[in-house]
Amino acid sequence: MSGDLVVLRPEGMYCPAGDFYIDPGRPVARAVITHGHGDHARVGMGCYHLSDASLPILEWRLGAQRYVCHAYGEPFRLGAATVSLYPAGHVLGSAQVRIEVDGQVWVASGDYKRQPDPTCEAFEPVRCDTFITECTFGLPIYRWPDTPSVVAEIAAWRDECGTQGEAAILYCYALGKAQRVLAELLALGETAPVWLHGAVDNGVQVYRGAGIAMIETQRVADEARGADFAGRLIIAPPSAAGSSWLRRFRRAQQGFASGWMQLRGNRRRGNYDRGFVLSDHADWPALLQTVRQSGAQRVVATHGNTDALVRTLNEGGLHATTFALLRGEED
Repeated sequence: MSGDLVVLRPEGMYCPAGDFYIDPGRPVARAVITHGHGDHARVGMGCYHLSDASLPILEWRLGAQRYVCHAYGEPFRLGAATVSLYPAGHVLGSAQVRIEVDGQVWVASGDYKRQPDPTCEAFEPVRCDTFITECTFGLPIYRWPDTPSVVAEIAAWRDECGTQGEAAILYCYALGKAQRVLAELLALGETAPVWLHGAVDNGVQVYRGAGIAMIETQRVADEARGADFAGRLIIAPPSAAGSSWLRRFRRAQQGFASGWMQLRGNRRRGNYDRGFVLSDHADWPALLQTVRQSGAQRVVATHGNTDALVRTLNEGGLHATTFALLRGEED
């Protein structure tokens, strides 16, 4: 592996030529952060390099740190490496990391998706020699439906709950997924406000501050105790499931918006009334499409179901291997 632009160390992915880490899992002197989810952006780094659009996210999640912001596509030097960030389409400010040293180019994708999302810049394919790709959903069974149709299903479920005198509690991640649902509801012409758990509202306000248009929202905590939420859509983080917070609602159905809902067994195990297939990661066809568009002859797969992707790429004539990185359950 001598001469590789990125190698795996206990702290995470390391670029020797630039003396920096990408999304390190332990404190390091210099980190390039792809986005603000907790399994990618952690406290304790000496310096954080990130996209301009990621700054409000990291300030919200990590507080005051030494941040160095970069516009998408703007080259900057770290040691002997020329680095630039490109949109990843995952969440607001998410970025791919392009590294060039002596004419050799590597791209680390971070997390990414290829479906349109009104809350963040669309993924931009970047040509490279070696592509480090996530493959959270790296199995052929994962193929995402059209997002507006899924969000229309969520709205219809809310209305159905209303006819039964129930609230519709939708669990989804507080950074990225919740805001995407709110923006898609606005695009569908929905007008009824959505009620938010406090942890979700915090992230929504960060997105609003960044100029992202979303449907009107209100905080559950601002409503009087004993209020009737029948027929209202409430968005909460998955951690709220089974908590005392649910006592605020007289009668409710519970749903989960996630790519994991592609498998019905996951919905049953979570004891959800409804599952909505909505992911902020690439599905199987998008993973293959993105590798092709990168032009890379070498691919390194990280996170999730790497075996199937590596086997498929090797059978197709590419050189595919893996990095074994630790990560969380965000989807």
